[in-house]
Order: sequence, then C-alpha cells, then structure tokens
Amino acid sequence: MASISRAVRKVFLAIEQSEGAGARVRRSIGTPSLRNFSPFLMLDHFSIKPGAGFPDHPHRGQETITYLLSGGVDHEDFAGNKGTINSGDLQFMTAGRGIIHAEMPRQNPDGSANVGLQLWVDLPKELKMCEPRYRDLRAAEIPSVTVDDGKATIKVISGKSHGVDSVKDLAYTPVWILDLEIQPGGSVVQALPEGWNAFGYVLEGDVLVGDKGNQTVVKQYHNVVFEPEGEVVKVEVDAGAETNSRVVLIAGTPLDQKIVQYGPFVLNSQEEVYQAFMDYQTHKNGFERAEGWESEIGKSMVR
Repeated sequence: MASISRAVRKVFLAIEQSEGAGARVRRSIGTPSLRNFSPFLMLDHFSIKPGAGFPDHPHRGQETITYLLSGGVDHEDFAGNKGTINSGDLQFMTAGRGIIHAEMPRQNPDGSANVGLQLWVDLPKELKMCEPRYRDLRAAEIPSVTVDDGKATIKVISGKSHGVDSVKDLAYTPVWILDLEIQPGGSVVQALPEGWNAFGYVLEGDVLVGDKGNQTVVKQYHNVVFEPEGEVVKVEVDAGAETNSRVVLIAGTPLDQKIVQYGPFVLNSQEEVYQAFMDYQTHKNGFERAEGWESEIGKSMVR
C-alpha cells in the first residue's frame, strides 16, 4: 500500500533583513508569513561577516539550535561556558530559566561570511524554568544514509531516516532535522511522525514537492510548510536541473500552550514576560550571574 503524502500548506520566500550587530538573516518562521508554527518560533538563515555578530543578549523559555553551514562561530555565556562550532557542526542550547550569551563569527582567512541556520524551539511550559544546558553535535557524529541508487544523501541530524537513527537526547522538545542533498533526477520519500508540524527550507537549487502530477516547485531560500495529515514527504529534483539541490527538512511535536514572546523571552503569559524583564534587570531567578558580566568575544563589537 502506498504511503499517504503530506500536502503543501504554503510556500514563501525568506526575505533578507538585518539582525544583531551587522548580521544579515533570511527569516522565514517568525515573520507575518508564518508567525508561530508550534513548536517552532523562528528560523533564520544567517550570514555573519567579520566585524558583525550577536553580542551579549539574554534568553528565557526556549531552545535554540544552530547549524553551521560554513565558517566558524564562537560562543560564550555568563556561566563560563564557551566553545566553537565549525562547518557542519550544531549546537543545541536550552535557555530554560535564563542565559546571557554572545555568538560571534570566526575571522575567516579569506574574509568570507560565516553562514548557518538558527532555529528557535518552544519549551513545554513545565520546562520553561529548567536549568540551562548545551549539547554540541560535531559533523563527524552525524550519521548519513544514501537512497535512490546514490542520487540522494540524507544527514540524519536528529530523528530517523531509512533505518538510520540520529544521536539521542539533543533537545527537550522532540524535533527531527534532516539535511537532504539530491542530485538531478533524484528523489527522497521521508516518513515523519504522525501529527507533527513539518516544513522544509531550500538552501540550494529548486525542488519538487508532493506526488507526481500534483507537485509544487519550491525555489532556493523558500520555506515549504506541510499539512499535518499524511505519513511521508516526497521531495525530488528535476532530471534537467543543472545542479544538486539541498533542503533541510524539520519536524516537531506541536505544544498545546499559549505563546507570549517579547524578543528573546518566550513564555505562556504576559505576566511571565514582565517577570522575565524584571528578573533580567534585577539579576534574579536565573539571571544572578548577569551582574557585571561581559563576554570576552563580544568586546570586539565595542567601539
């Protein structure tokens, strides 16, 4: 019996905008086109050139997943955690009750930008005030699987694909992340958990999504949002395409809770957002270590 394919709800372009200090991002989730798509709050395709970055800033109530596509990004927080992710690496950060950190680009010898994806994921309300934590996933740890007679390769960052399982326990909110590279004429049929919200973001080339005879063209830098009904997502690249295509497929379990977000604070009521501001300003309830703290890496932004 053939699997039921998920229908396409909408396709839209991630328009480039400024963010942080001199960084450029193509934001898709977290815009009027797709405000909140539980559990997803925001997706940025970022480009940070030397001299730009994301200096010291707070978070509460969400997880951030950073997938570096090229270059390197340094990280430092007020608890003394620091490190670097390089091309192909990911960092899973749970902000929980509170974190202040800086994310700054490596200075590449050729002056090129550092490029990647950052996804914000909501935390279940009972975990909003958990202790912050990190999990770095190195490129070498990520399993991959080849399908369609070698015409498609899937990096299984989180979740499972064609019998291959990812590294476990990366984030509190269950999320699947699959990086698909498909050659001209190649196709992928990817099963996804029933009822989960899912979307794809096209990094390179164009892809055709859906069943033959009813396919939707999704071009580079576009986000394709799927309906929750159905068992699989079908993605292929036209045989006449001149280059490979690359799409990141992401799915997550919807959370049945209200989202009240103000900037980097993501909670369940207006009162909790006010409290987050108070805690941040008075260095309480998770922000105690903020008083007098400045990151070393963020000082490069201070003029």
